[in-house]
Amino acid sequence: MTKLLFRLMAATALTCAFAPHTYAQSAPASAAGSNTAQEAPQNVVLIADSVELVGQNILKARGNVEAVSGNTRLQAREVTYNNETGEISLIGPIRISDGDEISIVADSAELDADFRSGLIRSARLVLADQVQMAAQQLNRVEGRYNVLTKTTVSSCRICETGEAPLWQIRAKRVIHDQQERQVYFEQASFLVRDVPVFYFPYLRMPDPTLKRSKGFLFPQFTRTSLLGNGVKLPYFFPIGEDKDITLTPYISTESRTLEFSYRQAFENGGFQVDGAISDDDLRPGETRGYAFANGLFQLQRDYKLTFDIKAVSDDAYLSDYDYSDLDRLNSSVKVQRASRYENTSFGVYHFRSLRDDEDNNTLPTLVFQAETERRYFPNLIGGELRTRLEAHSHQRDSGADGDDGRDVARTNASVEWLRNWTMAGGLRVGATGGLAFDAYKTLNDSNFSSFDSGFTPTVAVNLRYPLVKRGTDGATYLLEPLAQIGWTGGSDLDIANDESTRAEFDEGNLLALSRFPSYDRRERGSAAALGVNWSRVTSEGWEGHFTFGQVFRDQSQGDFSETSGLSGKTSDLLIAGQFNNQNGLVASARGLLDSGGTLNKAAARLGWSNPMLMVDASYIWLARDPEEARDERISEWTLDSSYRFSRHWTGLVDWRYDAVAGKSARAGLGLQYRNECVQVELSLSRRFSTSDTVQSSNTFGINVALLGFSVNSNDKSYSRTCG
Repeated sequence: MTKLLFRLMAATALTCAFAPHTYAQSAPASAAGSNTAQEAPQNVVLIADSVELVGQNILKARGNVEAVSGNTRLQAREVTYNNETGEISLIGPIRISDGDEISIVADSAELDADFRSGLIRSARLVLADQVQMAAQQLNRVEGRYNVLTKTTVSSCRICETGEAPLWQIRAKRVIHDQQERQVYFEQASFLVRDVPVFYFPYLRMPDPTLKRSKGFLFPQFTRTSLLGNGVKLPYFFPIGEDKDITLTPYISTESRTLEFSYRQAFENGGFQVDGAISDDDLRPGETRGYAFANGLFQLQRDYKLTFDIKAVSDDAYLSDYDYSDLDRLNSSVKVQRASRYENTSFGVYHFRSLRDDEDNNTLPTLVFQAETERRYFPNLIGGELRTRLEAHSHQRDSGADGDDGRDVARTNASVEWLRNWTMAGGLRVGATGGLAFDAYKTLNDSNFSSFDSGFTPTVAVNLRYPLVKRGTDGATYLLEPLAQIGWTGGSDLDIANDESTRAEFDEGNLLALSRFPSYDRRERGSAAALGVNWSRVTSEGWEGHFTFGQVFRDQSQGDFSETSGLSGKTSDLLIAGQFNNQNGLVASARGLLDSGGTLNKAAARLGWSNPMLMVDASYIWLARDPEEARDERISEWTLDSSYRFSRHWTGLVDWRYDAVAGKSARAGLGLQYRNECVQVELSLSRRFSTSDTVQSSNTFGINVALLGFSVNSNDKSYSRTCG
C-alpha cells in the first residue's frame, strides 16, 4: 500500500524531477550555463520502502529508493524532495543510469528539480561499461555536461588492493559532453603504473559511445633494414556522416611518406581508396607511390557495379614498404547481374606484372569481356535449357609478330540441354546435349589464320547410384559410384593457345566434356569418366568426403600439359578429400597420380580454429613442366597461426618455406599482450630476396592501443579479475 501511495504522490510532486530533456548547446567552454529550450517533462515512477511527509513541502523516501523516468533510472538509500525550493537531496550509495551507455555512482548529491543540474560528491562516471572517471565531485550542467574536478580516468580494472592501474589519465578538470560525445581534459598527465610519462595542457578524446571522431590515432613504431627507424602517426578526419579520410605521415631515416585511406558511402554503395606517396633515399629524385581502389554500387534492374583498381609507381615499391605481397596487379571494372535464371556481366580488366622475368609489353595486359548465361525450363521436352553468349578480346602493347604481339578477339555461343531421371531402385540417369559456335579474329601473328570459326556438337549420358545407410554409430554414410560416356565433335581451329595454357583436373570437372579453361581449345572425340564419392556425416558436426575419378579417351589431347594429368588417352587418377568436425578442424587435399605412381600435382590445407588456437597451414607440390613455364618443381609450405597461451598473451607465426630451395621465403613472429584496457603487439618479420627487384628486408614493429576510447574492448575474455 505504501509503495502504491507513494507512486501517486511522486507522479504529482516530482513530475519534473527526473525527466530527461534534449537541449541545444554550443562548445564545452560554455559548460557553466547558457540559455536552453526544453521538451515537456515526463512522469516519474518512484518506489521506496517507506515515505514520510515533513511539514507541507518536504517529502522523504527511505530504503531501496528507485526512480524511473524515460531512459533515466536513479537508485539511492534516501531521497529528500523540497517542493518549495525544487531541490533534491540524495544519500548514497547512489547510482544514476542514463540509458545503457552512461552511469554515475556516488556517495551523495544535490540536484535541481529538473534533474539536469546539480552537485554529485565522490562520483564515478562509467561510459559504455568501458571507461571510468573517478572525481572528488561532479557537476551536472544543463543535462548535457558532466564536469569533474581532480579526476582520474582509466579503462583498466581497479581493485581495492590499492594497486595503481596499468595506465591512467589524471586531470585537474574533465568535461564530458554527452551531446557531442567528447571528453575534454585540462592539465592532464598520462601515467603508466603511477609513473608520469606525458603531460598535456589540453587533451580531447572521444567517449567510447562515439564511433567516428576527428583526431590522432595511436602511433606505430617500426624499424626496417631498408627504411631504417620510423614512426607512423595517423590522423582521422570524418567528413560528414558519409565519408572520411585517414592521413598517416610516415617519417623514417630513409623515407618521407604520406599514407592515406579515403572512404565514402552512398545510398546505393560505397568505395575506398588506399595509397601512399613517398620520397625516399632508395631511389633519390623519384616520387614513388601506390593506390588501390575498390567499390561496389547497386544499379537499376538489379545490376551492380564493382571495381578493383591497383596502380604502383615501380615494381619494388610494394615490397620495399611491405604494403603487399602481390607480384601481379589485377585491376577490373565490372557490371554484373546474377539470379537463379541469369548471369550477365560486362568487364574491363588490366594486368601488370611486377616480376623480373615477365615483360608487360608482351603480356595481354588489357582485356574486354562480356557474357550472359540464361536458364530455361521448357515443358515440352522437360529438363533444363542453358544458353550462353560471350564476347572477348585481349591486347598486347607490343606490335611484334607472333607470341609477343598477338591480339585476339573472339565470340562464343552455345546452347545446352540437360535432364535427369530417377529410375527404379534409386539409379540416377542424366543426359546432356549441346551445340557451340566459336569465331576467332587474330592480329599480329602470321603463324595463324586471321579469322577462323567452327561448330562443336556434344552429347553425354551419366549414371549415378547413391547408396545411403545409417550406421550403428548414428552416422549417415553415402557411397555413390558414377560413370559418364560422352562425345564431342567438330575440328580444331587454326588459332593460338592463349587462354588454355593452364588446365586443372579436380572433382568439380570430373564429368565435364571439356576441361580447358577457355574455348580456344576443346577436348574432342569419345571419352568416358569413372568415379566414386564417399561421405560420412554425423549429427554432431563430423563430416568426411572423398572422391576418386579417372577419364578415358579414344585419342590423346596434345594441348594439355604433361603435369595437368589430362594429356594422354588415360588421365591421372584423381584423389580428393575434405574433412571437418565440431571442434573447428578443417582439412582438404587433392592430388593427381599417374600410371607409374608418380605424383604430378598435390595440394593440402589444414585449418583449426577455437578460442585458443588458430592454424591455417597449406602445402603445394607441382612437378617440373616447361609447358606451364615451370622449369623447376615447386614444393612450398605456408603457415599462419596464432596461439593464446594465457588469458592475456597470444603468440603469432607467419612462415613461408620453399622446400626446393631449402630456405624460407618469408618468416614472421609476433607477441601480443591484451587486457581490458591496453593492447601491445610486437612483430618481427623477414622477407627473403626472390629476384633482383625484391630485396631482403627485416621489419620490426610496435603497436600500442589504449582500449576503451578509440578501440572497442567488449571482449570480456581478456579482462582481469580482482583478488
